[in-house]
Amino acid sequence: MHLAYPVVLAALLFSVGVYGVLARRNVILVLMSVELMLNAVNLNLVAFDAWLRDSLHAGQALTLFTITVAAAEIGLGLAIVLLLFRARGTADIDRVTALGDPAESTTEAEPAPAGAEALKGQAAA
Repeated sequence: MHLAYPVVLAALLFSVGVYGVLARRNVILVLMSVELMLNAVNLNLVAFDAWLRDSLHAGQALTLFTITVAAAEIGLGLAIVLLLFRARGTADIDRVTALGDPAESTTEAEPAPAGAEALKGQAAA
């Protein structure tokens, strides 16, 4: 088998993943696109491991680590998305701008720390 076939397939998968990350507004679809990109990397690792006939199978070992990281990422990512959806009522990336509590009022100004007026006076002089 030629090395070009899995590499081209991995490049196509990675390109679809990049498009999904850049063009989508739903957090779930962005996470799925990141998973697609990680799977493209896994395909390249295994293909080059088979092509180089590595006796230690380093590509396959790195693929196992990548799968583990991807599973942890999707677990934490989905937990964050669920909490965000419960708090905000949306999973749209553009509508979620602040990560604070939505019940808190953002119009109230915090009191200036002591000495802030003195620093403003020194900067103006």
